[in-house]
Amino acid sequence: MQAVLTIAGSDSSGGAGIQADIKTITAHKLYAMSAVTALTAQNTTGVYGVQESSPEFLEKQLDCIFTDIFPDAVKIGMVSNICLMETIAAALKKYQARNVVLDPVMVSTSGSRLMADDACETLMRILLPLAAVITPNIPEAEVLSGMEIRSPEDMERAAVRIAEGYGGAVLIKGGHERNTANDLLYEGGASRWFYGDRVDNDNTHGTGCTLSSAIACNLAMGRGIDDSIRQAKKYISGALRANLNLGQGSGPLDHMYWLTIQREQQ
Repeated sequence: MQAVLTIAGSDSSGGAGIQADIKTITAHKLYAMSAVTALTAQNTTGVYGVQESSPEFLEKQLDCIFTDIFPDAVKIGMVSNICLMETIAAALKKYQARNVVLDPVMVSTSGSRLMADDACETLMRILLPLAAVITPNIPEAEVLSGMEIRSPEDMERAAVRIAEGYGGAVLIKGGHERNTANDLLYEGGASRWFYGDRVDNDNTHGTGCTLSSAIACNLAMGRGIDDSIRQAKKYISGALRANLNLGQGSGPLDHMYWLTIQREQQ
């Protein structure tokens, strides 16, 4: 069985972060492991408290994982502390981690900046170059590229700018567009579009975490980047179409909808 490591914060409501990642990995029938960068007190209505891990404790978590059950892929979520970023980068280099998927969580869905400028610079300087693919949404791609994105052509130009300072693939997620869910992959000097229909569901808490984790799962299973993205988009569309409705705010996805399908087929 392939193993996938998620390095991210804990969401106490279970919709995003570590919890969403573990559910996604388990739904793909892979072995999930986690290194927690922060504890959060949150639910579907917002985040009400954050307590970060110390760099020393994060390092212990990563050492325990890499020296015992070596992951076939690594997903990195929100890491807002420079010292934690440096700790993660050192571990990835030390253990020569493979199939690293980085979701650069910089901007909230409402448009609020979640990362200071100096932390953004550190992220781009030491973590991005270690990733096989990064998965910014449009607001995050604007931060990384230093330009506004208002059209598909802007997405392509932004991807080129981001790739200039980064050696891996860039997947700009188009989910912030009004009517589509079209994503752009820029890799090796070429752009490729992955088209999708927007699912009519306001419960989208954790979609970014889920997509990046699903990509990591498919890479761990030996699929290429293109096929991994196609399979991940298929998975997240199904999780949205399941129409789970929990909480008073933007609710979580039904990560385990595949189990329902299997039960119905028995």
